[in-house]
Amino acid sequence: MANIKSQIKRNKQNEKRRQRNRVFRGRARTYVRKAQTVIETGETEAARQATLEAIRSLDKAAEKGVLHKNNAARRKSRLMRQLAKLGKEKP
Repeated sequence: MANIKSQIKRNKQNEKRRQRNRVFRGRARTYVRKAQTVIETGETEAARQATLEAIRSLDKAAEKGVLHKNNAARRKSRLMRQLAKLGKEKP
């Protein structure tokens, strides 16, 4: 435990930020996971909706600074590739 006043304050700030960031990071992970499972089922329209939700949550996390913008872009790219592959398999 810190003894220095400024470090005590810094620890409080870090904990607040961690709790706030957990919400956005967890939400992004959840929506990405849901989108991947729906894509695996093969339902094109449901997969499209789930992917859009995941992209929205990744964008929000990147906007808040929880995720790096390139990290969010990479995850979105992977999701879109999976979705496009699903569209080509099901004519």
